[in-house]
Order: sequence, then structure tokens, then C-alpha cells
Amino acid sequence: MNKEVDVLVIGAGPSGTIAASIIHKSGYSVQIVEKMKFPRFVIGESLLPRCMEALEEAELLEAVKAKGFQQKDGAKFVMQDKICDFNFSNQFTKGWQWTWQVPRADFDKTLADECERKGIAISYETEVTGIEIFDDHSIITVKEANGNTTTIRAKFIVDGSGYGRVIPRLFGLEKQSSLPPRKALFSHVKDPRRSAAFEPNRIIIYVHDPKTWIWVIPFSNGNTSVGYVGDPDFFEQYKGTLKEQFLSLVAAEPELAIRFENTELAWEEPKVLQSWSVTTDTFFGKGFVLTGNVTEFLDPVFSSGVTLASVSAQMAAKLVIRHLKGEQVDWQAEYMTPMSKGIDVFRTYVNAWYDGALFKIFFAENPDLGIRAQICSVLAGYVWDESNSFVLKHEKNVRTLANFLTAKESSV
Repeated sequence: MNKEVDVLVIGAGPSGTIAASIIHKSGYSVQIVEKMKFPRFVIGESLLPRCMEALEEAELLEAVKAKGFQQKDGAKFVMQDKICDFNFSNQFTKGWQWTWQVPRADFDKTLADECERKGIAISYETEVTGIEIFDDHSIITVKEANGNTTTIRAKFIVDGSGYGRVIPRLFGLEKQSSLPPRKALFSHVKDPRRSAAFEPNRIIIYVHDPKTWIWVIPFSNGNTSVGYVGDPDFFEQYKGTLKEQFLSLVAAEPELAIRFENTELAWEEPKVLQSWSVTTDTFFGKGFVLTGNVTEFLDPVFSSGVTLASVSAQMAAKLVIRHLKGEQVDWQAEYMTPMSKGIDVFRTYVNAWYDGALFKIFFAENPDLGIRAQICSVLAGYVWDESNSFVLKHEKNVRTLANFLTAKESSV
């Protein structure tokens, strides 16, 4: 046996570092193991205001502020000549009214570096290859960067491994999401015409066609993240290398064709992400809890990934602390049920986006400002605020409103 800690955290992304920091500040020993070498790229570059509460409780907020990332005040949706603009200052729920847009390689490294500064050990290029769970501890086998195999004894495990999905993979807990498979093709683009476009601090979502959309996420470093998301067969009409496909896609969207004409990609080659939606049978078990994308990753359309990662880590960390203190924790009622509720709210809006119901709501003429504020709170990540009727009865109210607007449109 090589090391003993109170808590082993798998993954040094936002979920892992937030959980580790909250647990560490309660006086428990924490070790993070991370398979990759940092900095490294990952999707999920546009945060939501609800993330800020988790970063603040984890005492990571000031370290992020010091980096000067691009402030994000809202989200703009564009469909041909129709525009829907949400500003987080107009949301229903009391909470943070802004957040950041971040190159994730820089953001994640900032969180990890701050954890190390606090005294939390991080082992990079270290892969978990086996876990044995006993009554009061687990033995975790890891393969280090030099190829050596060692073990760690931990009283509890937090799996924030993201797409690595370590515990679901090792224990056969994975299952397919109810969402259909989709594909994203994206790159960072140099954006010298951003000021001419007169776009304030926000993400822009373009509806390219009913099943395909585009994200445009400006960063403070002068680059902008541009990504196309749609059914996999949509991309088959674009031939050539990934770069040629990406440039053809940009040229096919009028506003982007002007904004990015003859500009350079910040990467040598665009990236592809496909069939990302997956979930698990349970978010917890004897001696472990799953956080972040390990629980479920839905879709990038409403930037829910880092929010679910942050909030699940915040929620799980406090329950782990109680568990280590000897308190009884009802993991189903206190963790899986509330996390599932938040995921289900986002799922309703994701489904309503792809089937067109949200287009009716977002681009309606003379929208109800009270309803707009409630939906704005969902887009800000406050999907646990059940005083918001578009959270409490999300499926019913979204569908009822969309049907009402469709009928109203037909009668004109």
C-alpha cells in the first residue's frame, strides 16, 4: 500500500476540483488523480451563473477572477431575421447575474493549480485501473505516468472523471441516454472583427436549420469558439478535411461568413465530438459518489455541462463530509433525487429545442416578460428553484406555452 487518504477524487476538471476543495477545507485529506496532462482541451466553454455559487463555496472564485476571462451576461438566439436576447440581470431567480466564457484548458488548469496551492495533491497522467470496495474503505489501483502501479486506500471516492466515466465503466453502471446521437464540429477562430459585430458579453446561438445550430463563444484572448451541432448525417454533405468542412459550414451561415471571412483558425485542425449523451443506473454506491458528466451529459445547447458538474460536486462534497463525520446520509433523497430533477429540467429544454417547441417560445412576438424571466433563470442554471413554475412543472408548462403560441400564430 502506497498512500492513505480520507477521500480520493478521480478527475481534476471542475467537478473534481470543486469537490476536492470543499472537502479539503473541512480538514480532510484529499488526493486527486487525473488521467491527462494539464492543460488539455475539453468542451464546455460557456458557463452559467449558477456555477458561481459552487466556485465561491469551494473558494476557487477569486483565482478564476484573476485570470481575466470573458464576462458573460446572457445568451442571444438568432433564427434568420428573428432575435431572442436573454440578459441574466432579468432572470426570475435571485442569484448571480453573470459568469464567464472560458477556454477550458486555461480554466480547468486554474482550478487545479489553486487546489494544489491549497495543499491538495494532484497526480497527473495517473489512471485508475481497479477499485476494491470494502466496508469502511476502498483500495484503488492506479497506473502512474512512469508505468508503475501503486495503490491508494481511501475512506471515500468522488468520481468526477467526466467522459472517462471510471466507476460506471469498472462496475458496469453505464446505460444509453434517451437523447438521440448528435455530432459537433468546432474550432477556435481568430476574431478581429468582433468589435465591428458589436456583440456584448454573451454567447450567441444561431439556428442554422431546424435540426442544426451553431455556438459562437468569444473569449478575452481574441479568439472565438465556433461549433456546429446537428444530426451526424447533416455533416455528410460537407466534403474534404475537417478544416475544409468547417470553413464550408462557416461560409454557409451569412453573418458568420462576413465576420470570419479570411480569418485564421487558432487550431491546426477542428475537433469532432459525437454521440456524447450517456447516463448511469445510479449516481452513488457503497463508498463512492459520481459527479459531473459521470452522472449524465445531455447536450451542449444550453451549456448545462459545467453547471451540472459544479452543482453536483458542491452537493456531493457536503454529503461526503457528513458521511466522514459519521452522520447518516440518505444518498437517494439528498443527492440522486435532486440531481435527477435538475437534469430532467435541462432535458425538457434540450428536447424542446430540437423538436422546435422552444423556437415558438423564444421567437414569439410580444413575449410575456414574466415568463421570459422564468425561462431566463433556467438558462442561467437555476434549475433547482421550484418557486419557478417553468422549473417545477417544466415539461407541462413548456409544452402548453408552445402549443398556445402555435395556435395563436395559426389563427392570425
